[in-house]
Amino acid sequence: MTDNIKKLEAEGDVAADFLEELLDILDMDGDIDISVEAGRAKVAIVADGPSQDLKRLVGPDGEVLEALQDLTRLAVQSDTGEVSRLMLDIADFRSGRRERLAEQAREAVAQVRESGARVSLPAMNAFERKVVHDVVLEAGLSSESEGEDPQRYVVVLPA
Repeated sequence: MTDNIKKLEAEGDVAADFLEELLDILDMDGDIDISVEAGRAKVAIVADGPSQDLKRLVGPDGEVLEALQDLTRLAVQSDTGEVSRLMLDIADFRSGRRERLAEQAREAVAQVRESGARVSLPAMNAFERKVVHDVVLEAGLSSESEGEDPQRYVVVLPA
């Protein structure tokens, strides 16, 4: 196992401890899964069945999830002294969102190919824009982000 993977797993362990404490304080149930994907630690809070409690930790459009991810990254940085790029998912929100975004990106690619004109997508956070850029690149087209956060969006460009 490489040193980098060990470091990322250690980040995941620190994040899991932080999130377990948070769940205890909130009196919520959830299991924590730790993995390393695409060169970053990934921590997921999952429930055994449908959980309205965990959905509250996601919030509207994932806003609470984003805030919790930032807090978790700060907790990891405080412990390790290193900036963390850790990804947090709760109740499979990001994985479901990733699939919906990929479909939206594929539709935009088809529209650009058909019309020959650039297509702008709605404002997205950095995670969402990365998903779209990856799908567009895989389809053989290019894309760029425009605008300022929180109104930053992706434009799919003709070949």
